[in-house]
Amino acid sequence: MRRFIPLVTIALIGAAVVTQWQRVKELGRKVLRKGPEEASGSAEENKAVVRREMAELFNHTGNLDAVEEVIAPNYVSHEPTSGETRGIEGARQFAATFREAFPDLQNTIEDMVAEGDKVVVRFRARGTHQGETEAFGTPTGKSMEITGITIKRVSEGKIVEAWTNFDAMGMMQQLGLVPEAAQQA
Repeated sequence: MRRFIPLVTIALIGAAVVTQWQRVKELGRKVLRKGPEEASGSAEENKAVVRREMAELFNHTGNLDAVEEVIAPNYVSHEPTSGETRGIEGARQFAATFREAFPDLQNTIEDMVAEGDKVVVRFRARGTHQGETEAFGTPTGKSMEITGITIKRVSEGKIVEAWTNFDAMGMMQQLGLVPEAAQQA
């Protein structure tokens, strides 16, 4: 009897593994039939999602609640100055911090290219430091204008991953929070 129970358990686990494997194979076949672009949305659809994210989250006229419509629950953003941002609430808080520090924040898409599930954006952001935040400290009243590049990965109509680099040092210098190189000498 003792040997029977482990054998039944092994048989059930084996059946579950085979069933899962069959599901994975079928999903793989669907992706291959459609091609990677169709499986994750067309390049134009993915660009529209990213365009909406930039307009709603990183412009003072946008709606932060749109975060739930454009960001996936398993979202991860890699940005060197603030580290990883995770999930819908993390994305909302990241955008809210910028909008609080710069209540007149304007973000302009200068170039956008998409291929497969990736969208690359070259952007320009401007704003006046009027709000106090932990990240930016006491308002300086100074304006900033920076450029940056971000790569977004889109799946099923939502952004699931992002890699962003922008001129953080230039922004801090413009705000007077970090001395410019000539001032340090």
